[in-house]
Amino acid sequence: MSEQICSEVLVIGAGAAGLTLALRLAKSMQVCVLAKSRLEEGSTYYAQGGVAAVLDEADSVASHIADTLDAGAGLCHPQVVDYTVSHGRAAIEKLIERGVPFTRDPDDGHYHLTREGGHSHRRVIHAADATGKAIETTLLAQARQHPNIQLHERHIAVDLISRRKLGLAGDNRVLGAYVLDRDADRVKVFQARSVILASGGASKVYLYSSNPDISTGDGIAMAWRAGCRVGNMEFNQFHPTCLYHPRAKSFLITEAVRGEGGVLRLPNGERFMERFDPRAELAPRDIVARAIDHEMKRLGAECLYLDISHKSAEFIVQHFPTVYARCMEFGIDITREGIPVVPAAHYTCGGVVTDLHGRTDLPGLYAIGEVSHTGLHGANRMASNSLLECLVFGEAAAADIEQQQQQAWQPHRIRPWDESRVTDSDEEVVVAHNWDELRRFMWDYVGIVRTNKRLERAKRRVDLLNGEIHEYYSNFRVSNDLLELRNLVQVAELIIRSAMARKESRGLHYTLDYPEPNNSVPPQDTLLTPSGFSAPQD
Repeated sequence: MSEQICSEVLVIGAGAAGLTLALRLAKSMQVCVLAKSRLEEGSTYYAQGGVAAVLDEADSVASHIADTLDAGAGLCHPQVVDYTVSHGRAAIEKLIERGVPFTRDPDDGHYHLTREGGHSHRRVIHAADATGKAIETTLLAQARQHPNIQLHERHIAVDLISRRKLGLAGDNRVLGAYVLDRDADRVKVFQARSVILASGGASKVYLYSSNPDISTGDGIAMAWRAGCRVGNMEFNQFHPTCLYHPRAKSFLITEAVRGEGGVLRLPNGERFMERFDPRAELAPRDIVARAIDHEMKRLGAECLYLDISHKSAEFIVQHFPTVYARCMEFGIDITREGIPVVPAAHYTCGGVVTDLHGRTDLPGLYAIGEVSHTGLHGANRMASNSLLECLVFGEAAAADIEQQQQQAWQPHRIRPWDESRVTDSDEEVVVAHNWDELRRFMWDYVGIVRTNKRLERAKRRVDLLNGEIHEYYSNFRVSNDLLELRNLVQVAELIIRSAMARKESRGLHYTLDYPEPNNSVPPQDTLLTPSGFSAPQD
């Protein structure tokens, strides 16, 4: 018999978005927060750069909006950009109030603001070069102390539970989720009036990624299976500068290094970014990543170099202590030499379609943070707008849920997870092999540069994998690795279908068959609709 746990709010994900929402709602509601690994193990914790917001008198909301729209290559939703940017200062003030130790300028004591690619002003507030760690540890410490918040580590959601899934009459609505307790090795039922997907992105669908291992697109896949639309899945941001070293797993070199004067060099020491964009190293990430990819392929080089050694050693160590220390572990002294770098999958710009309140197509289900498609990022996310989106939409979804609080809610009788017809697998090698195959062909065929033929090859392979994994999932007990692989294959299919549908190059989607944007028609989002979809009732 499955254990059943009831709360008013279930949050799947324990990063900046999920914890922002949980801390606000816990004032008046019981909240459960799930983390499929350690609570700290998420993209928020590893975010280095900072949070973009208008905090300087020389800057303006209008300028931040214009920069975001420019980076988004015509696909940002202006009303969403306006809403997010306009709420930026309040979001930062809330973090300061909670005690996040942002870096101050030693000369005047004001908060230090840095500048990153795509920004026309210094507007990125940061905590040295470990901003995400500062935000995550601060929010998590407060969540741990709150009596109305239950934190569940090593719990991975299997699937969402809805009225339709249970065959109940009446309007469809989310009721909770089936969740695998990884330590007890059993599936539990978590019931809630409101369920929030704050589970992050899907960059582990690629062979090389800056993301932690948990970024497997779980929320996107679950929402799709539950009948929600997804949007703009073809736009996967590749961070230009991941540390290239055989022992440096997924270590990101923050964009702030370029913002503070770092330059990109070929192996012979020559600069090259001016040939690709007049903004050089401060061009948006898609341009920089493609430039590095182009030069590496042209030269047959294993990596290129990001060089900030022309700055003083004191400046480098003060501004980038984490990067300096990590590189020194591998014998790279960034005060004297360039940092070997390669591009890596970094951010999922598409996701589950939501409105300005974070509501999805399934009533009662919200999506916030990287799992969502709000329309903020368009065809390319501008640096440091991601943590801002987490904070702003965490508050927005919480406010909407508070308004629903007056409605009566009673837990349902939900059937337990049925394992009566499955067995333990004796072929775990199948999961490992399929995982490796998926990530390799996604990197080769659906990476920084695409073609029709590459996408067709990827589609054939993902269809075969889908069939294999469906059969495997139907016959064996679920495990963390199987659930992640199932979700990654689903997300890979959505990425491939979206990329095949876009017959142009725009933002992060670059194809040799259509190398220019199609400006003959207004830019449109790529929206995929699951079979059996019905529009939610307002």
